[in-house]
Amino acid sequence: MLWAGRSAAEIATAVRQGEVTATTVVEEHLHAISVRDSKVGAFRLVREQAVDEAQAVQKRRDLADLPLAGVPVAVKDNLEVAGEATRGGSAVTADVPAPRDHETVARLRAAGAVVVGLTNLPELGLVAFGDSAYGIVRNPWNPARTAGGSSSGSAAAVSAGMVPIALGNDGMGSLRIPAACCGVLGFKPGTGRVPPPADDWDRLTENGPLATTAQDLALMLSVLAADPSLAEAWRGGRRVEPRPRMLRSVWADDDEVWEQPPPQDSPEPFDLRVAYAPQPLPVGLPMDREFQAAVRAAAETLRVAGHTVVEHGRRLPAWLGPATVATWLTRAAKSADGLDRHRLERRTRALARAGRLLAALKLDGVRSRERWSGWGADQWFGDADVLIMPALAAVPPKAERWGERGFVRNASANIRYAPTAGPWNMCGWPAITVPVATHSTALPIGVQLIAPPGGEPQLLGLAAQLQAVHPPLRPPGFSI
Repeated sequence: MLWAGRSAAEIATAVRQGEVTATTVVEEHLHAISVRDSKVGAFRLVREQAVDEAQAVQKRRDLADLPLAGVPVAVKDNLEVAGEATRGGSAVTADVPAPRDHETVARLRAAGAVVVGLTNLPELGLVAFGDSAYGIVRNPWNPARTAGGSSSGSAAAVSAGMVPIALGNDGMGSLRIPAACCGVLGFKPGTGRVPPPADDWDRLTENGPLATTAQDLALMLSVLAADPSLAEAWRGGRRVEPRPRMLRSVWADDDEVWEQPPPQDSPEPFDLRVAYAPQPLPVGLPMDREFQAAVRAAAETLRVAGHTVVEHGRRLPAWLGPATVATWLTRAAKSADGLDRHRLERRTRALARAGRLLAALKLDGVRSRERWSGWGADQWFGDADVLIMPALAAVPPKAERWGERGFVRNASANIRYAPTAGPWNMCGWPAITVPVATHSTALPIGVQLIAPPGGEPQLLGLAAQLQAVHPPLRPPGFSI
């Protein structure tokens, strides 16, 4: 049986039950990477030592209990992996091995996952493209198009079946944008749910999973969040509490135990009030008509599934767009601090220069961000439990060397094709991208689902219901 292209849940179950070894699984995925990545460019580094690490997993005494036993995972190259340099898509960063894993990587390893490689991203993760000094990440659905960004390689690797799951992060859509471009699921958790990266852009950036199925997404999120109850949330949109555990009292004799009563699960059925906004952008910003139709189709799917569905007629406030752009640029300037400006890419220098100018003029978007996160987002959202909107506004741009271009071309291209993700970083709410249709250009179409804080389980449940009607597809040439 070939394991490359199988789900993480299938792989972990098979390894736990002894149907296949972790070593075999990892070797097959490394072979798939060697064959497929020349067309995609997802990986900066492929870790051949992953085979030895898979052997170590196979020997673990707790193998039968590992939720990600033997599952290959790719890690975005701005998160520390012990023994490997963290380059962040830049030739200017230090080529020094990280002394330890980032906490999210450590949690994946503890759960039995095996890191097979580090994935490419644009320099410092500043844009929604996939080009850097290490190459251009191409969309598996159409190599002439970008895989999106900044978790470019992670999304492309999952889409092309080189890994079942991948780790990325999202500061202004950097998980959801490439997930939509590449036809996979990407989840930005709410603030505080998962340990953030070291440079979290002043709490804008969250680490999160990429996968092809809602089940895998929930499984990986449960590990990243250290919350096992999330692993089954995809089945019904609620946190599934663990079974009662037998606990030993510190005052009891050795043979005395007591049963912990199970926490009370919500008695309410999975029946949500879902709003949909096919065109949520302010006047003047266009939205692809096929993307709007996909939102309506997703809303109808959820209506048939039993949810109350209403149209959200209002557009996002006009002041939010400039505030989001100003926040993006000022954070870009902060990210570039301490690096040799003369060696940075032209694009990075231009974005950082614009950010420094805005900060000097006190136009950094801070007050607007406070307004949006304090009450604006909640007021605009209304009384819905979940909101559906397009994940992108236009099809992904061409896969080219955008880093050699200046501010105007990069900023305008980013804003034109991917303006719908940033607002949900500005307020820290959880959001997910789910592929539901195919565009007339033969590229996938993803819709974005957003929920108020604490809504991760509902988003996972709705994603599973959407996938039941719109099953995930592999791009041409990358089938199992």
